[in-house]
Amino acid sequence: MGKVFISIGLIILAIGIILTLFPNAFSWFGKLPGDIRYESGSTRIYFPIVTMIIVSVVLSLLMSLLRR
Repeated sequence: MGKVFISIGLIILAIGIILTLFPNAFSWFGKLPGDIRYESGSTRIYFPIVTMIIVSVVLSLLMSLLRR
């Protein structure tokens, strides 16, 4: 269990360093084709469906690799 927390911490640290050094590195995140955006007047609704599917697949693969 400790190895999982260390791994998650290192991943978060790496993402933080990347975002600090390259602020536009993840500018595509949340703007993928298939993400639903609706704007009308002062109402804004946003459903990042495709982005969340990709995040789910990546996290599932990482967790399956860490379990081995």
